[in-house]
Amino acid sequence: MEVRRITINIAGRVYPLNVPAAEEETLRKVGKQIENMIKDFEQNFDVRDKQDALAMCALKLGTNAEVVSMNYEKNIHSTNERLAKINQTLNEVGK
Repeated sequence: MEVRRITINIAGRVYPLNVPAAEEETLRKVGKQIENMIKDFEQNFDVRDKQDALAMCALKLGTNAEVVSMNYEKNIHSTNERLAKINQTLNEVGK
């Protein structure tokens, strides 16, 4: 696995990272999203400093991740219920 050394700039600080080449694009994209979120919070809310903006970003990203996780769990549960019904119907037809 190829590892690349990249730098990500977030809130005016540079973070050097060693990442698998396959993850480089994703990390750069997320870094830009965080930068854009910081700018948005600074422009639209009473944000006192970068730390406040970063905390708000963490809350928003964490909330988004939790919503995705909950939806995923609901979809799995729903899919399992449908598969059980299909299996039951197939068993009844096969008798």
